[in-house]
Amino acid sequence: MKPFELERATDRAAAIAAAAASPTAQQGASIRFLAGGTTLVDLMKLGVEQPERLVDINRLGLEGIEEHRDGGVRIGAAVTNSDLAQHPLIKQRYAALSEAILAGASTQLRNVATTAGNLLQRTRCVYFRNIATPCNKRELGSGCPAIEGANRMLAILGTSAACIATNPSDTAVAMMAYDASVHVEGVSAARSIALKDFYLLPGDRPDRENVLRPGDLVTHVTLPPPPLGEKSAYLKLRDRASYEFALVSTAAAVVVSNGKIMSARFALGGVGTRPWRVPEAEGALIGQPAAEESFRRAADLVLTNAKPQSQNAFKVELAKRCMLETFKRAWR
Repeated sequence: MKPFELERATDRAAAIAAAAASPTAQQGASIRFLAGGTTLVDLMKLGVEQPERLVDINRLGLEGIEEHRDGGVRIGAAVTNSDLAQHPLIKQRYAALSEAILAGASTQLRNVATTAGNLLQRTRCVYFRNIATPCNKRELGSGCPAIEGANRMLAILGTSAACIATNPSDTAVAMMAYDASVHVEGVSAARSIALKDFYLLPGDRPDRENVLRPGDLVTHVTLPPPPLGEKSAYLKLRDRASYEFALVSTAAAVVVSNGKIMSARFALGGVGTRPWRVPEAEGALIGQPAAEESFRRAADLVLTNAKPQSQNAFKVELAKRCMLETFKRAWR
């Protein structure tokens, strides 16, 4: 691991000013925020991340889970995954989020990993994590060997000629389905970013994964109040039962009345370069019978533009079946 300096920030303004001195908020930044460190430190050990300075943000008051008057919830950026998953409000109103968190990592990691850190996870693509191989995320223009190489775990939606890496976060999938917003403080005014607008498609710039600017500090995430009567579920399909990233996952939240679908929100993981949501497919469910045929048609819409690679064509049908089963678990 490359030697680095550690600075313990005493207030948000100091932390933001320190990070803003870095030339970029993306990978390769010379200054990075440190909270749980469960991803960052691993990547530093591999040589993928080589910051010159880490700014510890664990003393900035970024914890806490609070209910809004309107029934929504505010989740501090430094809330641990374990605390979020087990919070009564989350388990009761946002069950898919609790289930998604508990489906990821291990108990020990969940006790340390944070909400914001989970949303900012880097891909598990083997080429990204191996500095001996080319990778456009690490070094723009070096190539994407995954396209012709080991791509079984990688994306079939939102890909480009420059990158097919999959977003690995379970939390982000559930939060996407719940219309989460990410709240940020930076060198300019504080702002709120809808999670659906937070992640960037790779295009010809896979080195840019989100809309954060140098110095931006994620302070909290908000979830709007769920519709009355909404039920939700999260299903993760993987090669082994625990401590494994998704081949395909689905978070689904639905309201069913008199056998008809009144509201439907869902997002997919394991198949996209970002958590994947298709509003047109959700809209197609409204007013339809809560039946397998309706959910299957929606799944077909989601996968219409899938571009399988040499080893992951199976994900198309697997994703459809995962969606179907998740909807069944949610509304029954």
